[in-house]
Amino acid sequence: MNFLSHRFRLHQVCVMAAAALASMTALALEPFKLKDIRIEGLQRVESGTVFASLPFRIGDLYNDDSGAAAIRALFALGLFKDVRLDAQGDVLVVIVEERPSVSEVEWVGLKEFDKEVLVKALKEIGISEGRPFDKALADKAEQELKRQYITRSLYGAEVLTTVTPVDRNRVKLTFTITEGGPSKIKEIRITGNQSFSEGTLKDQLILDVGGWMSWFTKSDRYSRTKLNADLESLRSYYLARGFLEFRVDSTQVAISADKQDISIAINVTEGERFVVSGVKLEGNYLGKDDEFKALVKIGLGQPYNAETIAITTKAFTDYFGKFGFAFARVDARPEIDRVNNRVNFVLQGDPARRAYVRRINVAGNNRTRDEVIRREFRQFESAWYDSEKIKLSRDRVDRLGFFTEVNIETQEVPATNDQVDLTMTVVEKPTGSISLGAGFSSAENVTLSFGVRQENAFGSGNYLATEINTSRYNRAFVVSTTDPYFTPDGISRTIDVFQRTSRPYLGDINAYSLVNSGAGLRFGVPFSEIDTVYFGINFEQTTINPGNNLPNAYVQYVQQFGYTSTALPLTVGWSRDGRDSALVPNRGMLQRFNSDLSATGDARYIRTNYQVQQYTPLSKKFTLALNADLGWGQGLSNRPYPLFKNYFVGGLGSVRGFQQSTLGPTDSTNTLFLGGAKKIVMNAEVLAPFPGAGNDRTLRLFGFTDVGRAFGENEKVSLKELRSSIGIGLSWISPMGPLRFSYALPMKRTDTDKIQKLQFQIGTSF
Repeated sequence: MNFLSHRFRLHQVCVMAAAALASMTALALEPFKLKDIRIEGLQRVESGTVFASLPFRIGDLYNDDSGAAAIRALFALGLFKDVRLDAQGDVLVVIVEERPSVSEVEWVGLKEFDKEVLVKALKEIGISEGRPFDKALADKAEQELKRQYITRSLYGAEVLTTVTPVDRNRVKLTFTITEGGPSKIKEIRITGNQSFSEGTLKDQLILDVGGWMSWFTKSDRYSRTKLNADLESLRSYYLARGFLEFRVDSTQVAISADKQDISIAINVTEGERFVVSGVKLEGNYLGKDDEFKALVKIGLGQPYNAETIAITTKAFTDYFGKFGFAFARVDARPEIDRVNNRVNFVLQGDPARRAYVRRINVAGNNRTRDEVIRREFRQFESAWYDSEKIKLSRDRVDRLGFFTEVNIETQEVPATNDQVDLTMTVVEKPTGSISLGAGFSSAENVTLSFGVRQENAFGSGNYLATEINTSRYNRAFVVSTTDPYFTPDGISRTIDVFQRTSRPYLGDINAYSLVNSGAGLRFGVPFSEIDTVYFGINFEQTTINPGNNLPNAYVQYVQQFGYTSTALPLTVGWSRDGRDSALVPNRGMLQRFNSDLSATGDARYIRTNYQVQQYTPLSKKFTLALNADLGWGQGLSNRPYPLFKNYFVGGLGSVRGFQQSTLGPTDSTNTLFLGGAKKIVMNAEVLAPFPGAGNDRTLRLFGFTDVGRAFGENEKVSLKELRSSIGIGLSWISPMGPLRFSYALPMKRTDTDKIQKLQFQIGTSF
């Protein structure tokens, strides 16, 4: 048997040697001058493509070397499966066999990925309809598809590539995919921990063994990127609690034989806990050592905390940046006393060189115009680098509310030592939103409101909104537009046109109604980076349409002033917005004050409103939000305060758990809610990430307590009369706008109060 095998291999070698000898004989041509070049075998490839690739032309001297170069050049095009050269006298014939082209790419069993994404990925590899087919590229595509499935924890996914010949030298590619179920984490073990329990450490991880929200968060699907992030979270947790020499020794990831279960083992060494014994400054601090010392957040006598080290060094570099030193370095050098488990830190400061900003770039704004972003900048091109102005610029762009992410990066300019470029990268969010509101009551069963709002109309930064309320008892049509930069200096202009019809007596479609129509013009003048003062004028006309159940208060008003009243109120307002974000604030304060004065017309009054909101981070995950909203109105010129200017309290936006606008004075039958000339509303919320959603601030749970009520013009404000409620809710920054659900239980109420425990609304806060 061995002899036969040896003899067969010898025969193969002889055949191959003979073929090679024949080939060499064929190629060993005497050089000759080309009289003509012909190409045979072309179907789709243009002849010009072949001629352009040949290293010789008619009239050139042809030899074996130029022939070999021609074959290599034609194969390099990737268009041909075979290339041969045949010399017929002084004529060279180039014989080619084209590769088949791809007629169609078909997907079978694809569920996890979007088809268009994979089509684009294959096109980048070199496989798409109309291109020449290459088996090597098809194999590469198959492996890439498997790799993509592994990133989704689908380790058992199988990809089968089928090549089917079709007419006109074409092939059809079919990728048949068996995705199977995702591999899920069944076990996570942490060993080597002594100071903290394994459960406490697992709480710091993104990856887990699954829970009731895993279908949404996919936290039980393994990913190397997620694991690396978790290891950093573990390291940060220990370094923030004194363990200066903590390290992760190793990680092991094991997958079961059926590729469905994954086990992760993390081995750590905690080391000793160190206490900070001292902090000293060394280096050049621009002669402002005392100012820098005031920025130190490292607590003496406290356990070592890497977070306070990072906060301190960042504060130092930012303070250097205030004076133009963009390349400043601050190193925190530890001096470790392992005998007493103490550490002393030396903060080495080096301001390096002063720099100015050469260019400011903006990226990521596919819809929003560049000027909308650039006009918020307080750092200018060709000016000295100023870290405070850069931070202020970032915050101002973030407060526009057009973006989910706003980041600024600093890059050194090549071949210079005193210039930097700034790149602001934004991630746009949908700025068009639909506002929907609904509630449940015995009178209307379900009440709906509808509005369309565009905060960034056509990418111009202008605000445009339309509100339509289709309730049988409260109808509204409102159009409002704001140009935040009506002048280059940042003076804004707002125009409002409105008509609101309300039928306060619920349950009777033939009851009296109030129709309020008008228009307004308001300008906002910025007095500082966070302060704006507003001036404006409105024209309003209110008509009382008589009907059933017209309250006696309205009868008296009609007898004195008629059914139609006009007013020309002047508006003065002020706002201060110091929040870190307009979309999902986590810290800072917002204050608003507004006053309307109508000294002419039928309705004469003064009406003021003050609102303050405070956001305080309790931890990385929890935020405390406080809100107070106070209103007061008074009639002028010995006239009563117009009833149609009353404040209304109750429902979403004020005191949840009660029907909208029902907390306040009523008529003699206690069925008609009149509102009041004064109001008090106070809210407190504790916001937390939704369970299983990590630190995603766009999806949060909150617990709340509300207090408030409206009071009549001649009614004494009494805290004992305030209504209150407690409850829980869900907030989500959805593509249609902020969505909030709440379920509230009234705590302080009367028998006549209208209760509405479940409420939701899109486009509101508090």
